[in-house]
Amino acid sequence: MKKRNFLLACGFSLIFGLSAAQAAETLKVGATPVPHADILNVVQPMLAKQGVDLKIVEFSDYVQPNLALSDKDLDANFFQHLPYLETFAKDRGLKLISAGSVHIEPMGVYSKKVKNLADLKKRASVGIPNDPTNGGRALQVLASNGLIKMKEGVGVNGTPLDIVDNPKNIRIVEVEAATLPRALDDLDAAVINSNFALGANLNPSKDAIAIESKDSPYANVIAVRAGDEKRPAIEALMKSLHSPEVKKFIKDKYNGAVVPAF
Repeated sequence: MKKRNFLLACGFSLIFGLSAAQAAETLKVGATPVPHADILNVVQPMLAKQGVDLKIVEFSDYVQPNLALSDKDLDANFFQHLPYLETFAKDRGLKLISAGSVHIEPMGVYSKKVKNLADLKKRASVGIPNDPTNGGRALQVLASNGLIKMKEGVGVNGTPLDIVDNPKNIRIVEVEAATLPRALDDLDAAVINSNFALGANLNPSKDAIAIESKDSPYANVIAVRAGDEKRPAIEALMKSLHSPEVKKFIKDKYNGAVVPAF
């Protein structure tokens, strides 16, 4: 009888183990490498303990992650701030929303030719991202540092056509955001998103000759399809991303180049 009970117990354990494994939910999240994929790697084991198998899919651009999310090739993505997400979704008719913010990446101005923005010569070439919201944000960084003046009220939607004063006749060069670090050799300066700066071994807190205020409203968010924000796996992801462990990782790893937004 004891042997029979032992075998039955083993059988139940095996069945239960298989059921638990089958119950684990796979969550595919697209991300740019630094710092987004790095941060997701921190929460991967946390989610595994909750029965969520986090798969991180890396991208190097700002377009494909949203298209892949809309096409259901991803469950979420993590690479963009809210103004970019809202503009992209509106322009392309996609039903994508934010499930919550995680961190802020202050934009920085970098140069291999000058140590101070004031040292830029007349008609200097300054690169900015060529996507709408990051381009407008970069122009605001230049405006806040006195290089140019933008039309009042344009905010993040500003374009080079909205420059109303340009004392040094700075030439604005619009470049794909991911390639701006490589374009520094051909430019006098460039305004670069921190994730791409970090990926090129540029430390925003040390190497930038000017940097966006740390109270920037452009928090990077987890994007999901509308209606998925209440999925248990997405809620578990957000809870893990808002944990003390992630806050400590961001502060220790990036030294102010990336700032927690929770």
